[in-house]
Parts: sequence; C-alpha cells; structure tokens
Amino acid sequence: MTAAVEIYTRPGCGYCSAARSLLTRKKATFTEFDVAQNPSWRDEMYDRAGEGSTFPQIWIGGTHIGGCDDLYALDREGKLDDLLESVKAVS
Repeated sequence: MTAAVEIYTRPGCGYCSAARSLLTRKKATFTEFDVAQNPSWRDEMYDRAGEGSTFPQIWIGGTHIGGCDDLYALDREGKLDDLLESVKAVS
C-alpha cells in the first residue's frame, strides 16, 4: 500500500523545501523519498512521473500531483485541503 502523500526530494532544492513547508502547514503526514539517502529513488520517481521530471514530485492518494508549483496551484484553487482530507479519511 502506498502512503497517502509521497514526495520525492533532493538536498538543496528550494522547491522541495517549499512543498514540504506547505504540506507541513496543512498538517499533512507525508512520506519523503530523499534521493541523497537512496539514489534508486530517483529512478523510481522517473518511472512513476516520467523521465526528465524535476524535483520535487508529489503524489496524493496515489494520484500524481506534479511538482511544487502544481501543489501551490491546487492550494490557490482551494482544492488541496479537500484532497488531503480525502486521503486522511481513507488511511
């Protein structure tokens, strides 16, 4: 079973920090895959998101959200809270 919220990150990535910060402010529990800790996670991310994807890459409830800008766009549109609530209810 996959975690409700998953995020692939790399060290020194400002977008990764911003995405983690937003998820933390939303009190979302997430599983972080830091490719510095396990380089095979980079290939796993590419397999899931597509070759050439940038960091971070985020999944909520098994649905690929995209990167940091996509996450913030969901929040601006008022859709992020409901999405996070829906995966919380399932877990």
